[in-house]
Order: sequence, then structure tokens, then C-alpha cells
Amino acid sequence: MTLSGAVNLPTNPKGEWTRWLLTRALPLWSTAGYSAESGLYHERLNWDESPVILDAQRLMVQARQIATYCRATLDGFYDASGQALACLDRVERLYRGVDGQPGWIFSIASDGRPANGTRDLYAHAFILFAYAWAIRICGDARYHAMARTTASEIKTIFAAGNGGYRDAVPPSDDLRRQNPHMHLLEAHLALFEASGDEFYLEEARQLVELALHKLIEPRSRLLLEFFATDWSPVEAPGKNRVEPGHLFEWAWLLYEYQRLAAVTGAMGSQLESAAERLFHAGITQGCDKTTTFVFDAMTEDGVVLERTTRVWPQTELLRLLCRRQTLGKMNFASPLALGQQFLAQYAPERLRGGWIDRLDQLGRPLTDYMPASSLYHIYGPAREIIRLET
Repeated sequence: MTLSGAVNLPTNPKGEWTRWLLTRALPLWSTAGYSAESGLYHERLNWDESPVILDAQRLMVQARQIATYCRATLDGFYDASGQALACLDRVERLYRGVDGQPGWIFSIASDGRPANGTRDLYAHAFILFAYAWAIRICGDARYHAMARTTASEIKTIFAAGNGGYRDAVPPSDDLRRQNPHMHLLEAHLALFEASGDEFYLEEARQLVELALHKLIEPRSRLLLEFFATDWSPVEAPGKNRVEPGHLFEWAWLLYEYQRLAAVTGAMGSQLESAAERLFHAGITQGCDKTTTFVFDAMTEDGVVLERTTRVWPQTELLRLLCRRQTLGKMNFASPLALGQQFLAQYAPERLRGGWIDRLDQLGRPLTDYMPASSLYHIYGPAREIIRLET
């Protein structure tokens, strides 16, 4: 069901989010944010809602928008599923194996030809995520088959030999990054929930084990961003980059894995303990003490490296706070209060469903455009806030 036009919504935090999401954001990014000519979503919009014309369009952005509009349809918020599924079919034709090699290319040019043929793990994770939500919409056997084929290709294209995966083929550097592994875990969990196929749950289990034993550094017990090829931290102790938003994102995913895999006993306790540590470190060391806005980066010893704030870490905190509230855990902050603050700071009414992606420490915008990719992050907490029992 699409909610549009004049709608009477309550003047409270949940009502503010309902009105903003259903009558502003979702309509904006499926109209001004979509090109009927190309059948693809725009990567960016200007403040006046006109598209920013770029040389290339990334697979990741298309996949995120497809997944978000499938989810919005399933939630009964806004139905642009026909557009999203048509886009998914077009994306498959434009990005998958068009250079004669397995897997999906990173980006296409404005004329639809390949722009960057790199195989990128992060982008592959998101196309899997898109198929998971497309499967939930229609259960098409083609989508099941393509998801399983892509998941199998990931295991060969990006194989590392010592746990986890390479970030890209060909590689741009020698680093291993936690971020694509995190989103691959997210995709496998979504695919397991959509299909019931135990293959995806086993893939998720292996990624959770990687996080517990490699990505979370033993001394600080925090999740680091960058590693050498042997999974050792790239910097000396106390100098490694930690992103508080990813601490919240991983905590949420560990809770998701525990729920979907029905993990109990010692393993359940280990997951619970890890999620609690990540949350507590993020909210006590990675947030502004006055506003609770999430900083972009700190070290594993809690030294803030970047006091700028982006949209996505705020939304990951909001989503996690909602989950913790439903679990009856101590939050230290109200998701409804922070949600109101988020809309005022990052999604002012004048942008009519858009957002300011990044602010400096004085709250001044650091971007002059609106990235479409943020909708995926915003939708997660938005749906939780709207459905939160208070």
C-alpha cells in the first residue's frame, strides 16, 4: 500500500518518522531519485532534487535502493516494488558477467557499458542482499538461483585461503577490511530468512566466527577496520581505526544471527557478550557526550580521530537502540528522542525527504548533494521506530 498525499499523522516522534518516511523520503527517491529513461536509480540528488550527473553508476547503489523498496513494500509502507524488481532485472543484464568473467562488475558508464570491471566484495554482498528481499516479494525461482550462484561465485572469486575473503579482484592494495565481510554476513542472514536454505546460515556462521576470532582485537575487544593479509592489525596497539557506527552495526548483526540461528548455551553467551562490549564502547567512547551524535572514527583505545558525523553511524545507533529496547536491555539513550534529533539535524524539512550526509563538529554541512545510498541505512531504524512499542 502506498501512503501519499495529505495524511493525518500524530505529532509525536513516531508520527514524525512515519510522515517523513512515507510521504517524503520514499516518494522522493522513487521519483526524482529514479531515471525512467535508464531504468536505474540516480546515485545523488542536488538540494533542489535534480540528479547529479556522474560518469559511472555503482552496482552497490542500485542494489541498496532495490532492497529498500522491496522492504518498504513488504512492510506495507510504500509500494514501488514493480519499479525495484524491474531495476533488478536490468541491473542483472548490465552488471553481471558482461565482460565474459564470473561475477558482477563494479560500475557502468552513462551509456550502459562497463566502466569498472573490478569484482568488489562489498558490491557483491549488496546484490545478494537485494536478491534476498526480491525473493521475499515474489519468490521467483530465478532470483533463488541467481542468489545461490552469486554466493557460490563469491567463494571462488574472492577466496583468501586463511579465513574470510579478499576485498577486490584485482586488488587495489594489500589490506583486508572488515566492512565487506559485515555486509556479506547481513546478506546471508537475509537470504536464510527469505529462503530457509541452510547454506546461507552456514556461510553466516563462518563470518561470525571470523568476527569473534579475527576482526575483534583481543586486547581492546573492539572491532577494527583494517588488517594485513594474515589478519593482524595494520597499526601498533592503540593506533588502529575503529568506527563506532560499525560497532553498532556488528552488535545488531550478532543479535540477528543469534535470533535466526537460535543460538543458546556457551555460544549464545559469547555472542551476547561481544555485542554488549561493542555497544558499550561505541556509546561511551564514540559519541559526543552532549548530543550523543556518533563520531566518524576513534582508536581502539577510545581516542577520537574524526569528530565529523555522518548519517549512517547515527542510523546504526538508532536501529540498535530499538532492538535493545525490545530485548529489555539498558540503552543509556532513548531511540525516540535521538530519532527526533536526527531528523532535525540531518533531514531538515526543507529537503523534503532528503538529507545532509555529513556534518563537521560544529554541525555545518560537508557535502553539497544527497547520496541515494543513505536510504538503505535510514530505512532500518525508521521501520523500527515506527513499530516501536512505547
